[in-house]
Amino acid sequence: MNRFLVDKIGVKDKEVILNDPAQLHHLKDVLRIKPFEQVVLFDNSGSEYITVVSEIGLAAARLKIKEKLTPKDSGVSLTVACAIPKKVKMDDIVDKLTQLGVECIIPLETERVIVRLNKQKKTERFRRWNKIALSASKQSQATRLTTVKPVSGLKDMLACVNEFDLRLMPTLEGKRKNIKEAISHGRNTKKIIVLIGPEGDFAPGEISLAEKAGFLPVSLGRRVLRVDTAAVAVASFIKLNETY
Repeated sequence: MNRFLVDKIGVKDKEVILNDPAQLHHLKDVLRIKPFEQVVLFDNSGSEYITVVSEIGLAAARLKIKEKLTPKDSGVSLTVACAIPKKVKMDDIVDKLTQLGVECIIPLETERVIVRLNKQKKTERFRRWNKIALSASKQSQATRLTTVKPVSGLKDMLACVNEFDLRLMPTLEGKRKNIKEAISHGRNTKKIIVLIGPEGDFAPGEISLAEKAGFLPVSLGRRVLRVDTAAVAVASFIKLNETY
């Protein structure tokens, strides 16, 4: 069943207005949904509703709530802070991490990142990545929308990690734990953040800063992975093994 994101739905609401231009266009012109057809709404709080389209206008659609679905357990809350790779690979990273159920994605500019975005490009990419996240959230039947944060520097990001129970940093150098061992050690964690470095890994000074901020260096195995592969591999391991 087709899915659409709306603002938070109140407990007593019996009708919802869908007036986001992009989603209204998708409902009306792309999917060609007609009155009396059913769609699912989710409001980014974990709630889902089966609704019936009652009216479709030029600026909005009205949907009547038929049933509230039982909320799904969101499991581990995972944030991935990922260095921006070359070309358009960040688009694919956002898409795949959203499908895997990553709650938040933070694009990073680190010392060895090749792609340097000006202010305008950062704004354009921020909008594009959130649009990709919305599409992937609906496709994967998520009950919450993955948030893509604005591009951040490493130091700024490290200053905002106190809320996380477990902080992991895959790296190629130094003393590291196997990622499986690190995850098992944090068996009861609910909020995890993972740092994914650029091609060529983090600079030594960055690794030191991250360790001081509580990040645990981990190994992803014998092979050297590209940024996009590493991000998806780590998220897959964590999200597909939430019962560890």
